[in-house]
Amino acid sequence: MLSITCNSLEFGRTSLDFVACGCSSNDHFSVRNCSKGVLRNVDGGCKARKSLCHRREIGRCRVFSTKTPEAFLNGITTGPPPVIELTKELIKLPTVSDLFEVVAHDLHTLNKNLQSIVGAENPVLMSAAEQIFGAGGKRMRPALTFLVSRATAEISGLKDLTKEHRRLAEIIEMIHTASLIHDDVLDESDMRRGKKTVHQLYGTRIAVLAGDFMFAQSSWYLANLENLEVIKLISQVIKDFASGEIKQASSLFDCGVDLDEYLIKSHYKTASLIAASTKGAAIFSGVDADIVEQMYQYGKNLGLSFQVVDDILDFTQSAEQLGKPAGSDLAKGNLTAPVIFALEKETKLRDIIESEFSETGSLEEAIDIIKKCGGIERAQDLARKKAVEAVRNLQCLPSSSFKLALEQMAKFNLERIK
Repeated sequence: MLSITCNSLEFGRTSLDFVACGCSSNDHFSVRNCSKGVLRNVDGGCKARKSLCHRREIGRCRVFSTKTPEAFLNGITTGPPPVIELTKELIKLPTVSDLFEVVAHDLHTLNKNLQSIVGAENPVLMSAAEQIFGAGGKRMRPALTFLVSRATAEISGLKDLTKEHRRLAEIIEMIHTASLIHDDVLDESDMRRGKKTVHQLYGTRIAVLAGDFMFAQSSWYLANLENLEVIKLISQVIKDFASGEIKQASSLFDCGVDLDEYLIKSHYKTASLIAASTKGAAIFSGVDADIVEQMYQYGKNLGLSFQVVDDILDFTQSAEQLGKPAGSDLAKGNLTAPVIFALEKETKLRDIIESEFSETGSLEEAIDIIKKCGGIERAQDLARKKAVEAVRNLQCLPSSSFKLALEQMAKFNLERIK
């Protein structure tokens, strides 16, 4: 063990400031039993394994960040350096599962409820639902719902989540799943998360009906929440999904699409649901309207950052990593951020795209142009900007392990393009 003076404790690659404070047992994330080398969450047992912290005479510690959002995402520390003892071992970059560990119990309960919520009155539809629910997935949207629920519930003095919080998370995942079933039909995708898609197994007719049924079932549960603000919020998401698909279908191979149009379409297709999940969670916690709005903006900015990163990966990852050919969105005529930025620099790219890649090797040539003229780098800057804005939206929340995980999600997303 090495005793040093330091500015931060590394969790993944993000620096978090620890200050000894003798906080109460109600703190959600405190350094306890440090001689055993664990970080303990007093509400749910050990939540982060492989801690660096070993304690001698340090009391229970509250976790908070003293950095600006920009510094947080860049790993820059500020403030006076507290003294803490560290081992020489470094912690690897946390996975999504690590970040969601503080709501693992909530996600476990959600997973048990999902299939029963769909309903068993139609065996074929139930089988289709089991196929996609059973395919796994990160459950990112309900996890964000739970994280915001718990982070804001603390403000209102709620000791636990309400049944409305939990039902909202289930509705959000059902809507997301329904959209995936329909997306796979539209994109003619054969595989989803390593398994055959619903339309591959049951045919296009059943897949469309299964998606429609899940949208309808989620709407029924939504109505039974009897909260008009949340009903309007989630109903708008379902409308946005359709608007996003129409916008995309009507602008294929259109080199006149600008960045604002791209961001609107990305909001419709991705960010709208995430923003609704984080805002809805805050509404059910009963916090002030300004905090509710900040949670909406957090979800929107995080969702846009995720979409931009996904669009970058379509050019930078291999076909094996993507599970589909590289540049497949471009091949279909869907012009994303890297393409839009590249079109501003290279006129030849416009000619290639407008020809719809009719000549052999033209798709590969277009991808090479996008990489060489800075389209990827400018898209990376856009993803970082949205991530910084997302972290800034969280500054209204009190320090907790849940706020920390929400901040880490923004950084984790950017790590995907490093």
